[in-house]
Amino acid sequence: MPFQQGSARTRQRTVLLVGMVVLLAALVLAVVLASVLTHGKQEVRPRMMKWKDRGTTKNLQEVILGRCYSYVMARYPELGDKDCLKIWESLKHAFIYKNPCNITSEDYQPLMELASHPIPCNKSLFWSKTNDLAHRYTKSNQNFLTLEDTLLGYMADRVSWCGDPSAPGINYESCPKRTECESNPSSVFWKMASKMFAEAACGVVQVMLNGSVEAGAFRSSSIFGSIEIFNLNPDKVSAVHIWLMHDIGGPQSESCSGHSIKRLKSILEDRNLKIICEDNYRPVQLLQCVHNPDHTDCRLCTNTTATP
Repeated sequence: MPFQQGSARTRQRTVLLVGMVVLLAALVLAVVLASVLTHGKQEVRPRMMKWKDRGTTKNLQEVILGRCYSYVMARYPELGDKDCLKIWESLKHAFIYKNPCNITSEDYQPLMELASHPIPCNKSLFWSKTNDLAHRYTKSNQNFLTLEDTLLGYMADRVSWCGDPSAPGINYESCPKRTECESNPSSVFWKMASKMFAEAACGVVQVMLNGSVEAGAFRSSSIFGSIEIFNLNPDKVSAVHIWLMHDIGGPQSESCSGHSIKRLKSILEDRNLKIICEDNYRPVQLLQCVHNPDHTDCRLCTNTTATP
C-alpha cells in the first residue's frame, strides 16, 4: 500500500508538471502570435499619399494662430473681435483627413465667413507677375492693400497645408501641385479668397502688371484674369487703374497699347468698367530705383505715360 500511494503521488506530480509546461508553452505561443499579428497590422496600415509639392508647414497651428493674433491685435486692432481659435479650427476642418484632390469651396466657406472684413474703397491693389514689387509697395504705402494684406491672405501667405485619409490626417511630407489636381487645398483656398477680395473692392481699384513678360502682361489663365476681374462689381467700382511696370534695365515687352492690355481693356469695358492705363507708375518706379539708383531709367524717371 505505501508503494502504491507513492506511485500515485508521482503520477500526479508528473501530470501537474506536464500541465504547467503545456500552459506555459501556450502562453508563449499566444504572445508570439500577438506580436506577429500586431507587426503585420502596422505593415499594412495605409501610408500617406505622395505628391510633388512641399508638405504641410511645420507647426501650422502655431503659425496660423500667431499671424491671426498679430493681425487683429497689433496691425488692425479694429478687427479685435475676430476669434482666431475658431478661424484655425475652421481651416483645419477644411482639409484634415480629406483626400487633398477632393477639396471643395464648401469646405472653406466657414473660414471665409469668419475671417472676412471690409476693404476700404480706393485701396484694393490686384497684381499678376509682380508679387514682390506689389508687396514692397504696399509695405511702403499703407494706402493700398493686396489680398495678402488682408487677414485671410496674411495668415496663408507662403504657407502650405493638405490632409490625408490616414492618420494623423495631415500630410507633412508632400502636397499636390495644381498640375496634379485642380481641387487641391491651396488652389481652392486662393481662388475663393481672390473672389471674395474682388467682390469687396470699391471705388478706384489698382492692378499692377508686368510689362517685361514676353508672353504678355495680361494672362486670361491667371487668378486676376480668370477670377478677380470677373468678380469686380461695376456698381461699386468706379474705375480700374492699370499700372504696367517694367523691370529696371529689363525688356519692355509690352506697353499700355500692347495686345494683351487691349484684351484686358475689352473685358473691362464689356463689364462697364472705366479703365486708365499707365506705363511705369512713378511712385512704384521710384521704389524700383531704390535698388538701382544709378541706372539710366532711374536717373531720368521720365518713362511715364498714362492712357485712357
